[in-house]
Amino acid sequence: MAEQVSVEESGSNPQQVRRRRVFYIPGYDPIHPRRYRELYRKEGAAQAGISGYSLTLSPKQTKGPYGWHVAAEMGGQRTEADVEVLVWSDIVRGSMESSIPGTYWQLVRTAWIYTSTGALRRLMRLRKGPVIAALYPVGMLLLQALLALLLAWGVAHAIGILAGLASLGSPLAALIGWALGLGAGYALLRWFKKRDGKFFAYYLMHDYAHSAASRGAIPPEMEARMDKFRTLIREALDDRGLDEVLVVGHSSGAHLGVSVLADLVREGLPPERPVLGFLTLGQVVPMVSFLPRARRLRTDLKYLCQREELAWVDVTAPGDGCAFALCDPVAVSGVAPEGKRWPLVFSAAFTQTLSPARWKELRWRFFRLHFQYLCAFDRPGDYDYFRITAGPLTLAERYRDRKPSRSRIDVPVSKFTSVAAE
Repeated sequence: MAEQVSVEESGSNPQQVRRRRVFYIPGYDPIHPRRYRELYRKEGAAQAGISGYSLTLSPKQTKGPYGWHVAAEMGGQRTEADVEVLVWSDIVRGSMESSIPGTYWQLVRTAWIYTSTGALRRLMRLRKGPVIAALYPVGMLLLQALLALLLAWGVAHAIGILAGLASLGSPLAALIGWALGLGAGYALLRWFKKRDGKFFAYYLMHDYAHSAASRGAIPPEMEARMDKFRTLIREALDDRGLDEVLVVGHSSGAHLGVSVLADLVREGLPPERPVLGFLTLGQVVPMVSFLPRARRLRTDLKYLCQREELAWVDVTAPGDGCAFALCDPVAVSGVAPEGKRWPLVFSAAFTQTLSPARWKELRWRFFRLHFQYLCAFDRPGDYDYFRITAGPLTLAERYRDRKPSRSRIDVPVSKFTSVAAE
């Protein structure tokens, strides 16, 4: 696939952005935000080498959350951006503190919520990949429990045989055997949990349980954190020295961004302000919006999709099995009104924008592919994370003439479509 020439390279459009603030909202991630700086540094350098532009990182020049400064030169035009991570990893870590029995209770409760409400069945009508990803921790945790029970039975049975050979009393031997067997089984469960960095069963279970715990309603601690996010973005919009404020929501961060920006626009934006852009990547909005108490999120989706104060672009890819690829989050949630403007939904087309060798290398690395939107493409098309966040065009101008993907799903699917009273 030949690289598409962007408008700033063709010289057909004047530079629009010289200074930009980027607010990145991560998904359900307990890791320190420095990982995103290192990812940006490494992948940005790779993309710059492939695409022939300059990208330099340095310490951030603004107050506020963790971030970094980017100086770029693309097509002879210089741009500066300050990228900041809106952190909620402490909330994530708090939600992951469940014990082994607590995690299995989360499994039962979460599975019941998604099946009893009919949400799981309707989600399967969208994309199978993210539903399989949601079922994976259930299957893996049940397999681990089965192995632990088999080990417990094996130890108890072995001790029973040894006791018989030694002519010991069978009731006492059975008691000792099962005590040691259950201890061995629990030790095996602890072994699995300590190595969850390879299995991801506990991590994913906590993720889905966090979304489902309140059946789609936003927990108070998350509402409080989103208020802080909104304040930071509002302060940036008051800075007349900026040309664009860009909010990027990745994975679960996408639906957080929807509610943050909906509240911000409702409050009223400054009359003279930077251009506001909203980029959602690898979104999993239906996992929440399809739940019965997600009225707040559905209200915000319905509201934000009509607004002219911002440009909203949604990028996914069928190759990402952890995202609801090419599913219009407003439409499938059943809240698309007449006059809907946003989001513009299109594909990052991994099978075309990654070379066959690179695609072969990444194809079965599902979690790595979920982060590919933030990484370099060796056969780049019209999606380039580093041009969007550090280049000379606003998000709106960059995709002004972009058509949505024809294969997108934009029909109502959710059973629950109620919204909050406005």
